[in-house]
Amino acid sequence: MDRLGPGPIRPRLVAGVDVAYAEGSDRVAAGVVVLDTATLDVVEQATAQGVATFPYVPGLFAFREIPVLVEALNRLESVPELLLCDGHGLAHPRRFGLACHLGLLTGIPSAGVAKTPFVGRYDPAALGSGRGAQADLVDDGETVGRALRTQDGVKPVYVSVGHGIDLDTACRHVLALAPSYRLPETTRRADRLSRDTLLGRSPRR
Repeated sequence: MDRLGPGPIRPRLVAGVDVAYAEGSDRVAAGVVVLDTATLDVVEQATAQGVATFPYVPGLFAFREIPVLVEALNRLESVPELLLCDGHGLAHPRRFGLACHLGLLTGIPSAGVAKTPFVGRYDPAALGSGRGAQADLVDDGETVGRALRTQDGVKPVYVSVGHGIDLDTACRHVLALAPSYRLPETTRRADRLSRDTLLGRSPRR
């Protein structure tokens, strides 16, 4: 993973991205929220809606989500220095999840932050109970990500690199962006924005 480089050391602008799906249809909405890392205030947000044309295939969600995500990213006036996706990067059966696709397409360093692991296992005994505890996520002998506990005693999130960043740096940024909740603020706010957009609600900050 060293080949990916260290990534941004102190990014000022980090964007969270997420996609919401309409129940019973292929309609989708993307939300992108750019945060100032010093204050965690929202600097800018953008949305896009569309219809997923790629079929529902487990492991290939990126092909359903990328078009609407790229459309939303193109509507930003600011340029994020890091993208955090609600999904996976290398921790994927093909070692190329959504975070890899999006980072490669945009040229922006990216990482995945998932609520559940897709591939790989970690040793629960190696993961402490305190905030900041980490344990490698290993699949077929390869470290593909890391279980990261962002709050004392809560379930970990699963971080994996996408593009232009190493795992240590990605975990450090995710932890800094999660001062109060299990999920980083990027994920929480992008999730809410995409759902509000899908339901026709006014975006909240």
